[in-house]
Amino acid sequence: MNRKLFLAIAIAASSLTANAQLDIDDTQTIDNTDNRPAPVHPVPSERQLLWNETEFYAFFHYGMNTYTDKEWGDGSESETLFAPTKTPNPEQWLSAAKAAGMKGGIAVVKHHDGFCLWPTQTTTHSTAKSSGYGNNVNIPQLFASAAQQLDMKYGFYISPWDRNSSLYGTQDYIDQVFIPQCEELAQYGSDQFEMWFDGANGGSGYYGGQNTTISIGSSYIDRVLYYDAANLRDRIHRLAPNCVLWGVGGEARWIGNEEGYANATNWSTDSRNDENNNEQGTEDYWLWNPGESDVCATDKGWFWHSGETVKSAEQLFTYYMQTVGRNATLILNIPPDKTGELPSATVNRMTELGNLLRSRLGTDLAVSATASATRSGGSYNASNLIDNDKDTYWATDDGATTANVTIDLGSTKTVRYVMLQEYIRLGQRVQGFSIQYSTDGNTWRTASSSEAMTTIGYKRIIPLNGSVSGLASGYQARYIRVNITESKACPLLHTIAVY
Repeated sequence: MNRKLFLAIAIAASSLTANAQLDIDDTQTIDNTDNRPAPVHPVPSERQLLWNETEFYAFFHYGMNTYTDKEWGDGSESETLFAPTKTPNPEQWLSAAKAAGMKGGIAVVKHHDGFCLWPTQTTTHSTAKSSGYGNNVNIPQLFASAAQQLDMKYGFYISPWDRNSSLYGTQDYIDQVFIPQCEELAQYGSDQFEMWFDGANGGSGYYGGQNTTISIGSSYIDRVLYYDAANLRDRIHRLAPNCVLWGVGGEARWIGNEEGYANATNWSTDSRNDENNNEQGTEDYWLWNPGESDVCATDKGWFWHSGETVKSAEQLFTYYMQTVGRNATLILNIPPDKTGELPSATVNRMTELGNLLRSRLGTDLAVSATASATRSGGSYNASNLIDNDKDTYWATDDGATTANVTIDLGSTKTVRYVMLQEYIRLGQRVQGFSIQYSTDGNTWRTASSSEAMTTIGYKRIIPLNGSVSGLASGYQARYIRVNITESKACPLLHTIAVY
């Protein structure tokens, strides 16, 4: 065909296509009859929402280190050293966690020593070669079954770093060991909620007898590239759709310390590769990357050690207030001992903690709610704040970024805490708020400002006296007023509770 003729035909065809694309029915509008607020991006995925709702869950550090009295084994340990004195009992672990008010737990099934607490197909360094009650014991299987029976969420910690494997540092380790191990674990329950990847990566080790030092690089990007995080997420999500991949998986972030502490200002938006701002996140960042805080309930390390003691229920309550109460989740470590069970002192403390949490934060005093402004269209009334339904919320009209809500307790009561939750399905918005209390609805006093009232996010718990430690001083009040003083867009709150 003549080149000029071909061009003419192509131009004519493109012109017809363009005209067809422009010939649309411009009378149609987007269906939004209930005036639903537009999201403020980024927003969480469904699996991140479900993960956030877990709030408070247990860590169970148990494995080879329990029997060698170490925190980090080097990978040279004989498999026969893993020798529980009776069959490990994950049901007992999770029952204690449930008594403490936790909604789930994560079992450590492979630490840096590379020893696997199940008879994996990927290595001989596993319970397949252990002795006594440890021989062929399958902790992931027992743990998943116990969690399902107790109606608790569950997940697994698997160390990416493997000081036993001769393949570590090579692509073969990723293809033949690490990702296959993660896939094996994902098949122990498609309903698991989190897979936990420690940030410790590379260094000295046994490495199949090489006894050398292997480095994959120290930065987050180095780890992401080596562990093939994008491919890992895809393969695990196919097997366990609601499993959030923590740490190098990029779906939830380390809060930046191991002290049970998040900043009072805490955004769920943050970078994946900047670990210098984790305690408070990064406002206006493009990635939804909420924070998780981890801390030990005992005083001698992550694994069980002889002579350890359990921290007081008051100290554990403070951790809860500094994390769950500040838009983070809390994973509290309670290590099983050599019997494969939690010591009785730990079990008793968990019951004590649960009783304390229920006594302080278990009875909502709110009777009714009114607001200074309510969004038109749909159902966005203040009554949604006290209906115990996470899917209904109060909102203001677009452009109205300040407003207040008044909670009536019905009569004057002793009030210590106010709990707030944003409807984060449409993004995190609130940048500033204050809380006031009154006995008559006319004279108002402002709650202490020592606990910064900036962000809310998934959940904030404000002690009215400003102290997150101990039982907060009580104030006499019939009315609680929450003033939204600054917001990125119209504020959306789904719950306000008063304790």
